[in-house]
Amino acid sequence: MSAGLFGLLDDVAAIARLAAASVDDVGAAAGRATTKAAGVVVDDTAVTPQYVHGLAAERELPIVKRIAFGSIRNKLLIILPLALLLSEFLPDALPIILMIGGTFLAYEGAHKVWGWIAGHHDHDVPVTEVGPEAEKEMISGAVRTDLILSAEIMVIALDEVADEGFWARLAILVVVAFTITIAVYGVVALIVKMDDAGLLLTQRRSAFSQRLGHGLVAAMPKLLAFISVVGTIAMLWVGGHILLVNLAEVGWWHAPYDWVHHLEEDVHHAVDVSVLGPTLAWMVNTFFSALAGLLVGAVVVLVLQLLPFGHRGDHHEPEAVERPVKQGGTE
Repeated sequence: MSAGLFGLLDDVAAIARLAAASVDDVGAAAGRATTKAAGVVVDDTAVTPQYVHGLAAERELPIVKRIAFGSIRNKLLIILPLALLLSEFLPDALPIILMIGGTFLAYEGAHKVWGWIAGHHDHDVPVTEVGPEAEKEMISGAVRTDLILSAEIMVIALDEVADEGFWARLAILVVVAFTITIAVYGVVALIVKMDDAGLLLTQRRSAFSQRLGHGLVAAMPKLLAFISVVGTIAMLWVGGHILLVNLAEVGWWHAPYDWVHHLEEDVHHAVDVSVLGPTLAWMVNTFFSALAGLLVGAVVVLVLQLLPFGHRGDHHEPEAVERPVKQGGTE
């Protein structure tokens, strides 16, 4: 009897070890998949604050929360089932869909670069007060934009774990969905409240607190601009890399990927330093991937500019209704 009990306990322990290993595998794969999608994540983080920056302070976090819940619904109820069905029944279509997404990322990045060159800068968003209907429409617009970005994130993540079994893919993508959503909208919440935190600090008696508060208020637009630049570079890099890799994978055009890959290896071997070599090799790959993304995106921008329906405005900014500036004086 005791031998049977010990045998059962041993089996339970073995199952527990296997489950723990599976959890570790899912976590590691989710980490790799999330890293692959980093470019789109940065862009998502750069886009979302524009929907709430300038709104009444008490409405900022509730709106971010509602957009975050909409993002989770997008990922789990729309994108995830479609992505799993695609990987299960049409796996050969995945590289083509990735290239479409990569071209879109390259176009978005090149369009922003063109805006900088042409001098089309974003205007300051006035402090606004919106009613329930306008707020609902604003949130719907943000969730629609998130749907596009989330689809790109999830497809990139799916490609990273395409060799896993169905249930492993499901678990990994669920982890990716929650991890990315929490990370993106947690950072967004910190960004949109940064100026309010600074405003509170300016009202303290301490000279240090006041200087820190003024610094936070002044840094807010600079931080948004910096995130926008990083997001643009990341979109060009990720979009270009997706195109190079998948063009070679489907057999349409091997030369660009082979050239960049060989150059990356040459730099790695030429620099005989354990850390510096891989870093420089990665930078070479990143630079030429971003350059490829910029070239492809520029072609798409040029083609769309020549078409009558190709002109577009700043579609990320919500319409605003001006109201008096909130007490304390930041706009």
